Amino acid sequence: MKASWNGTVIAESDDTVVMDGNHYFPADSLKREYITFSNHRTTSSKGQASYYSLLVNGELKADAAWYYPDPNPDAESIKGRVAFGNGIKVEA
Repeated sequence: MKASWNGTVIAESDDTVVMDGNHYFPADSLKREYITFSNHRTTSSKGQASYYSLLVNGELKADAAWYYPDPNPDAESIKGRVAFGNGIKVEA
């Protein structure tokens, strides 16, 4: 699977976990040069999500990716993984 935005691949892995319709990529598959900090947090049935923003070709996409540092037990399979929001193309 590949995740891309603004014409650039930002993550690539053949080891994704699908949960709630989202592909969760291993954190080490992210191309860190495009990942930037976000203060955004949300809470869901999976636990508290933290976010990353993307900076690609001079364009910022705020809060474009999320991860669960300490997911609830029923979401343990996505620990150490990152998913992408609207506008990020995820495809095989």
